[in-house]
Order: sequence, then C-alpha cells, then structure tokens
Amino acid sequence: MVKTRPRPAVTGVASADRVLTVLTAFKMGDTALELAELAARTGLIKSTIMRLMVSLEDHGLITRLADGRYQLATEIMRLNTVYQDGLDLERHITPLLHRLTQETGETASFYVRHGAYRMCLYRINSPHHLRLHLQPGDTRPMDGAAGAEALRTPYSLAAKMIKPFFSHGATDPHASSMALPVFGPGENLIGALVLSGPASRLTAEQAQTLHPLFQQAALELTRSLGGNALAGAEAEAGQKKPRGKKTD
Repeated sequence: MVKTRPRPAVTGVASADRVLTVLTAFKMGDTALELAELAARTGLIKSTIMRLMVSLEDHGLITRLADGRYQLATEIMRLNTVYQDGLDLERHITPLLHRLTQETGETASFYVRHGAYRMCLYRINSPHHLRLHLQPGDTRPMDGAAGAEALRTPYSLAAKMIKPFFSHGATDPHASSMALPVFGPGENLIGALVLSGPASRLTAEQAQTLHPLFQQAALELTRSLGGNALAGAEAEAGQKKPRGKKTD
C-alpha cells in the first residue's frame, strides 16, 4: 500500500491566492469576460485584477482581446492535456462507462470534486431519446444527489458499504441516480461512478436490480486504478442478488 504523505504545515501566499481566484472565476460556457464581471465574481478591485492579468498573460494562461475582455488561453489546454496524460484515467474509465450504458440502457458518468462542486469528467449518454442532457466539464452542486454523496464518502465508510447510493430528485426533480466512490492507491478518493436516468425509468426498484452489476463495475474500476477493493461492496457484488433497498 502506498503511504500518503502529510501536507506541509504552511499557508498559501496571498498573491498566488488572488491569481488563482481570478483564473478559476471562468466557468463553463464563458467565452470572454469583462473586467467588471471578473470583479463581481472574485470580489477583487479592478486595478488588482488588471495587475494579475499581466502575469497570467505572460504565462500564456489568459489572452486580452481587442475590446478589453479576457479569455482563457492555450496554456490551459496544454495543462489539461498534461493532467489527463498523467492520470491516464480515460483509458480505464471510458470503456467501462460504455459497457455500463450498453448493459443498463442508462447514462454512465464519472464525477470528480471541483472545489465546492462536482464535475462530470467522462460521460456516455443513454441511447434513449429521453435522457439527461449533461456534458463532460459541466458542474453540479454538492447536494443530496447520489454522486455528491459518493464524493463525500471517506474510504473508512465506503469499505463497509453493501449497496450504492441512490437519489431521486435531489438536483433535478425528474432525475434519479445511483453512485459509488472509486478509490486509488493509498485509499485516496479518485471520483464517483454514477448511473443516471429519468426518474420514471431509473426507479428505486430498477436501481435495486442493477446493484450487483453496478457494484462490480465500481470494484473493477477501483482495482484498475490501483485501489483496494471495498470489502462490503465486494461481498454484495459477489452474491449477484439484490438486497433491501434504500432511497433518499
């Protein structure tokens, strides 16, 4: 087992915190932002943002347009490529999501924590016309949805789980989902495997039927990413039969 090193007992640098506050103010769907919008989102004064933008431009992270608006630059894409290559998650996750969707007929996704939100990292949509319209990169709140619950679950509790989380109407009143956390080396949480669909189709009873198949997929993904099997879920999946249900 890989031992997790403790984080250094130091605090962040104020100037670096301000730079990152500006950079992370950009959201999905933004093309370019005006200075006033950045000030509203960050709580920083315009003169401070302008000084920070000079450094961000110098490092290729931000581009200032002719009309004075700012947009993310190509260095962001390069860093994202480095991130993806380093983790090599897609090679492990995407084939499994394809398989889950084929076997269940529902949308299979993989979520990660993104600050105060959960972000859809990979997604294979259901073949049904009636489905939830969400794309990789979209964020959702850390609410009572199954995916959010899974992302809040430490390994010590997840190892004892005998069935996935299930939610109905937590984020969208017409949607249901089931989820399990996925861990890597050192019992570190990597993300959450999520199966979602319309509440009329992915009912609590249907989710109960899918428990063993879904648990097996989560166990397989945890192992392929170097994590330890979740004892409770492994025992449940090994039985290949449904147990008592619980919904939110």
